[in-house]
Amino acid sequence: MLALDNLYCIAMLRQELRLKLSQKLSPQQIQLMKLIQLPTLAFEQRVQQELEENPLLESGKEKEEIDEDLSNEFDDDGTEVIETDINVDDYLSDDETPSYKLSSSNYSADDEDKQVPYASGTSFTQYLLTQLSTYRLDDTEYAIAEFLVGSIDSSGYIRRDLEDILDDLAFTQNIYSELPVVEKILETVQTLDPAGVGARDLKECLLLQLERKTQTDSIQLATTILKDYFDEFSKKHYSQLERRLKIDTDTLREGIQEIEQLNPKPGGSYSGNTRIIEHVIPDFTIKIIDGKLDLTLNGRNAPDLHISNEYSNILKGYKESEKPTKEQQEAVQFVKQKLDGAKWFIDAIRQRQQTLMLTMTAIMEYQEDYFLSGDERQLKPMILKDIAETIHMDISTVSRVANSKYVETPYGTKLIKEFFSESMTNVDGEEVSTLEIKDILQSIIDKEDKTKPHTDEILASLLEEKGYPIARRTIAKYRKQLDIPVARLRREL
Repeated sequence: MLALDNLYCIAMLRQELRLKLSQKLSPQQIQLMKLIQLPTLAFEQRVQQELEENPLLESGKEKEEIDEDLSNEFDDDGTEVIETDINVDDYLSDDETPSYKLSSSNYSADDEDKQVPYASGTSFTQYLLTQLSTYRLDDTEYAIAEFLVGSIDSSGYIRRDLEDILDDLAFTQNIYSELPVVEKILETVQTLDPAGVGARDLKECLLLQLERKTQTDSIQLATTILKDYFDEFSKKHYSQLERRLKIDTDTLREGIQEIEQLNPKPGGSYSGNTRIIEHVIPDFTIKIIDGKLDLTLNGRNAPDLHISNEYSNILKGYKESEKPTKEQQEAVQFVKQKLDGAKWFIDAIRQRQQTLMLTMTAIMEYQEDYFLSGDERQLKPMILKDIAETIHMDISTVSRVANSKYVETPYGTKLIKEFFSESMTNVDGEEVSTLEIKDILQSIIDKEDKTKPHTDEILASLLEEKGYPIARRTIAKYRKQLDIPVARLRREL
């Protein structure tokens, strides 16, 4: 019995060697995919980061480079290959233009401002604190008021419960107060400009603005609607409002118009709010020259990078040493590793440029009719797979290019992914882009009678009359994608 147990244990511990095929991306391939995904501004920052981290990588024009043979002086595992006749002079060449220069005729020689613009001025919080300093408050009251101002977001709201603010005052400011006191000081904060600032919700924000207006009949009606019938107003149940307030449509319209003139985001109206201004840098430019399309890649995607020869002295010292020290060996190994990294990064940039140009060229040729005319009805149905098959690349690569890149066209700067769409067949049997259908749907809704907006069923029938048989649920999907509310919420008095 004991022998059988031993045999069982031996069988359980037996090792087997199995061959298995699997596909995995190398670290270099993963980094290349990340580079492809970056838009121009982020790519510049990535290049700058690499320049700072790798001392063997330099930017600018240079007539010297380190020969690729340096990479072969060490095995891949970092083990030194000792050679007695290492000639460092062979690593440098003064006669050739560096092969790492990344330039081509299809890159535009633009010289754009590389700085991200900032709006200057006083911040919104500082603007409120400046007003607060004119109020007569004791030290404790001012500290609480200052804390409340600091809790106001960029839209002008205080999104936190006052109970939570009370706790924070106690733990962070060592100020112990009571809820009625904080509510009273909040009323003071809510008197600051712009009107409506410091509100805790939309209803309170709108009411604060109405309080500062001259009290007319329409203002009083608007106040009553917000105070007592805010839910009916927000859902545009106008018939219920007329019935409950016992007023006619014209009177209700006057009250609604007063509310519509209010600002739901009072903080957004402060022009001095310092923030980064959105600045879209097109990655490509398409021009029409002599009736033909001309595509160029933004020159900022093609930096001049080369290998530095600053470390040639280290290599010379290693060559001249009869018996290299451990420090010299480590220094040369460091140079080798950084050289490999620099050469890989330069090659990755070249591959990135080629991939971008190849992908965008295929998109431009696929949508040639649109780029020549600017008519969105000329946009053909196009999915990622169509371009991937054309350029013989993976769909994920095309997606990385399309999702984050912009192209400047004669008709404006467009996000590349906007050119992709599904297709459907019209009554004539022709395949049309869903973009075309959405454009027609938007046009129908823009022209509808806002007192009686079209329901999704009516919109479906109108599109069918135009030759586009679409189900009601598809209309609802397109309407949501266009950020168009349902008919009830589009209704106007």
